[in-house]
This record gives sequence, structure tokens and C-alpha cells, in this order.
Amino acid sequence: MVREPTVVGVQNFNAAEDAATLRGAMKGFGTDEQTIIDILTTRSNLQRQAISKAFTHEYGRDIIEDLKSELGGHFEDVIVALMMPPEEYLCKELHKCMEGMGTDESTLVEILCTRTKPEIAAIVEAYERMYDRPLAEHMCSETSGDFRRLLTLIVTGARDEEAGVDADKAREDAQALYDAGEAKWGTDEEVFNRILAHESFAQLRQIFEEYKNISGRTIEQAIKAEIDGELKDALSAIVECVENAPAWFAARIRGAMQGAGTDDETLVRVITSRAEYDLGRIKAEYERLYDKTLESDLKGETSGDYKRALVALLGPV
Repeated sequence: MVREPTVVGVQNFNAAEDAATLRGAMKGFGTDEQTIIDILTTRSNLQRQAISKAFTHEYGRDIIEDLKSELGGHFEDVIVALMMPPEEYLCKELHKCMEGMGTDESTLVEILCTRTKPEIAAIVEAYERMYDRPLAEHMCSETSGDFRRLLTLIVTGARDEEAGVDADKAREDAQALYDAGEAKWGTDEEVFNRILAHESFAQLRQIFEEYKNISGRTIEQAIKAEIDGELKDALSAIVECVENAPAWFAARIRGAMQGAGTDDETLVRVITSRAEYDLGRIKAEYERLYDKTLESDLKGETSGDYKRALVALLGPV
């Protein structure tokens, strides 16, 4: 996976200095939002954690609580997302999408179906630490059927580590997928779940190539024709992230800005969580797919400090 972060941290970093500048930006009458944006959108998450420690050490205060008391709305959401360790922030988002009435399945898919095995392991460990409850248990109480079975396989670490590609096994699995879907009346979802939740992304890439040779169409086309509901969305997300994760996230961002009103929660989560990973590639895919820059669309959809913070995370134009 080629990484292309837009946030890489700064050279000659000084946590105590940044903590003092942020304290100054929040003290007294009014808040200096631009200083908060300038510092926190250019430091890496490790640097932000060091600032947080220095802030507590120097002032005996929790920087996230201070920021929350000074900021509001979606701007606050961006800044709090930046200040949390990445896996803890994603746990908070998972918990939020399952709490209360109904479950936001699209957030479950976005977070759990697009991450590698080590990323999932970090999320699972953090979730139990933060909520004193295993993620798999909470998720099982909020989902059902084949969708629940797929997510359970993912969060219990069923996926193989990225290793070499086994071409013979890829052909076998591609045939099994074909036999479980297009080649029969009805669909055996269990076969799709087993293969797409167990094999490494590199192995899946090979399986999807073999599938095209057997079937004459892509695995995506087969999933869309054979499977429906949340399971279709989840399996499609895995396939698209295996083939081109930045394009999948670009489409997710685009979807958050289309239609009546903006899905700000999704915008904040995708942009903040991908900034140190592949946001540079997501920007490029966005422009390729939609013939517009992500920056120009963001500026059209959001306003004020919130917009400035998100645009700053996109890095230099």
C-alpha cells in the first residue's frame, strides 16, 4: 500500500512551546482559532500526544477539555479528533454509531471493512480498554445475519497477515466464489464472508483477478448482482479497498457532501483519520473521479473555522 500523508509533523518540534502557544490561544477574552488550526493541523498525532502531556505537566489541565470548553460545533469535532490517539478516536466513533436507537451500519463498514489486520487489532484492544466491553460483543448485539457474521470474523482477527501470494489457492477461492454466487440459484453468503474476511488484501487482489478470468466479469459486479443490503455494502467496501482504497474513501467523502445537507461526521472522520496515511492519494483520486478538487468542494460545503481546519489537513495545494 503506497502511503501519501498530507500531515507528517514538523521538524524541530517543541511540545512545551506548542503547549504554551495553545494555552495563550485559549486564555483571556476570545479564542485564537487560527493559531489552534495552524499548530494542530501540521503536527503529527505523536507530536499532538506530546503536546497533550506537556500541557498537563505545565498547567495541570487536560488540553482536550480546555479545547472543548473554547470551541464548538464541527470545528470542535475536528480538533478533538486530531488530539485523540487514532485507534481511540475510531473506537469513540464505533461506540457512537452503535449507542442509542438504531445502528449506523455505514460507519461500521467504513471503519472495520477498510482496515488492515494490525489496525483492527489496535482498535479491538482500545475498545475494551475504553468501554470495558469487547467490541465483538457490542457489535453482535447491534447487527444481525450474514452482516454480523462478516464483521465478527473481521474483528476477531480472522484475516491472514500480509504474506506472499498463493496463485493456486487464489484460483481455487475464485472458483468457490463463482460456484457460491453466479453459478447457482441463490447465493451462499457464507463462502463470500469466509474468503473476503480471511484472506490478506494481497491474496484477495489475486483472487479477484482469477475471478475475472473464470466469470468474465468483476467480483464487484457479482456482489452487486447476487447480494443485497448491508452485507453487499460491506463486501463491496472490502473489494474496493483491496483494489483502490483512496478511490473508495474519495467516494465516501463525495457522498458525505451530496444530497440535502452535509454528513459532517463522516467528513471529519475520513479526513482526520486518513491525513497521516493516504489523504494525498484520496485528493488525487477525488479529482480524477469528479473532475474537481476536494479543496474546492469542501470550501463550497462547509464554512468558518471548521472549513479552514479541514482544508489545512489537505496539505499544500
